[in-house]
Amino acid sequence: MSVDMNSQASDSNEEDFGEEEEEDQGDISTYYEGVASDVEQQGADSFDPEEYLFTCLTYKESQRVLIEEVNTVAAALKVLPAVAKLILVHLHWKITQILDRFKSNSSLLLSDALVQPSSTCRSVAAPQSLQCGVCLQVVRRDSLLALPCQHSFCKGCWEQHCTVLVKDGLGVGISCMAQDCSLQMPEDFVLPLLPGEELKDKYRRYLFRDYVESHFQLQLCPGADCPIVIKVEEPRARRVQCSRCSEVFCFKCRQMYHAPTDCATIRKWLTKCADDSETANYISAHTKDCPKCNICIEKNGGCNHMVNFCWMCLGDWKTHGSEYYECSRYKENPDIVNQSQQAQAREALKKYLFYFERWENHNKSLQLEVQTYQRIQEKIQERVMNNLGTWIDWQYLHNASRLLAKCRYTLQYTYPYAYYMESGPRKKLFEYQQAQLEAEIENLSWKVERADSYERGVVGGEGELSASDRGDLENQMHIAEKKRRTLLNGFQDT
Repeated sequence: MSVDMNSQASDSNEEDFGEEEEEDQGDISTYYEGVASDVEQQGADSFDPEEYLFTCLTYKESQRVLIEEVNTVAAALKVLPAVAKLILVHLHWKITQILDRFKSNSSLLLSDALVQPSSTCRSVAAPQSLQCGVCLQVVRRDSLLALPCQHSFCKGCWEQHCTVLVKDGLGVGISCMAQDCSLQMPEDFVLPLLPGEELKDKYRRYLFRDYVESHFQLQLCPGADCPIVIKVEEPRARRVQCSRCSEVFCFKCRQMYHAPTDCATIRKWLTKCADDSETANYISAHTKDCPKCNICIEKNGGCNHMVNFCWMCLGDWKTHGSEYYECSRYKENPDIVNQSQQAQAREALKKYLFYFERWENHNKSLQLEVQTYQRIQEKIQERVMNNLGTWIDWQYLHNASRLLAKCRYTLQYTYPYAYYMESGPRKKLFEYQQAQLEAEIENLSWKVERADSYERGVVGGEGELSASDRGDLENQMHIAEKKRRTLLNGFQDT
């Protein structure tokens, strides 16, 4: 469960962004909100491994955070704020580490941060000549500028150097023009050299971007044109959500949230899926042949229970059992290492397609369940408007569909994890817990779709679930969420 500590909009929010759009009540992307507490009331484990405290900061609020830390370092190191910023960027704004290194060896800290020349590469003597080292023109002494390395160039060459690099999108990282000199130019050196306020504003934006991206506790929201900055106490691969644009992402890598798969593994998996997309196209179709009569069938719901067989493996549904899905575990060929390279290549492709099919299937199931979610939302709204109970009376259906999406999302990201996982006892445990979660999700999916059918009058009767059916659905919610938390507790990236 992600927790946004910025619960109330400030004046700066309104000033920076204007009025926020009204939340779409039919959007299933909010399935994390409120579901955990609802399940916990039914007796589920109180600890949610996805719980993560974060704060959404506006541009002005994040600027204040940065300035406060800059002033702290500048005062302690007795350097200018612009120099302090370069040191902070170099050490990812870890102030305690900076102060410890400064006490230990101040010269080494400053040279490592490229704000002063190192002892092994001392600065040149102050120039006696009035000739620019780039354009070779003789200029007035007050037109020659130099960093602490004393490499002097005329103001015009410095201006051209900075202008070109800023136009290319560079903020922090503009260095001395001298060959083999990597001394960094602080912002108070660059800004006066930039022609025009428009270019200066760009430079300030690039600096802000670089300051935030280098800060170990901050992340820019990846939403389109969104200025929100997420702040955490401890950087981890956890789910965060922007309070302005509602973008959901992993704090550590700023990509789509992917627990239990770690950031490096999900990058490898998505790259592989993109590279092998043509190979996998044949399994992307929505249709399969019925194993009984060979008639082409289409899955129009999220549940993989196709009356009497499994959509994934086309095997008899009864043989799956109530706890362990054999069709979710890839059966390795123990003798493959002794076979030909062609056989090994075919086995590698077979393994990839096995995991890709399940990854893709749960993604499609999630999309199909959005339709069920929206139907339930509309039906609840209709009943409330017709005085057939209050929103609270029907909230359990709303929560069940959101929890189903939450569990299915986690399950989808177990397959990249399993694909790259080394064989052994830990993988067997993971596959066992993965299969248990999958079994409970399918049970929950079937019960949610059954509840939806009742509410639409498809099943028969008066279109309402009995008290026992409702209790059964709520109990299944508790079981599914408990299985999900158990898996994440043991395997979520820390």
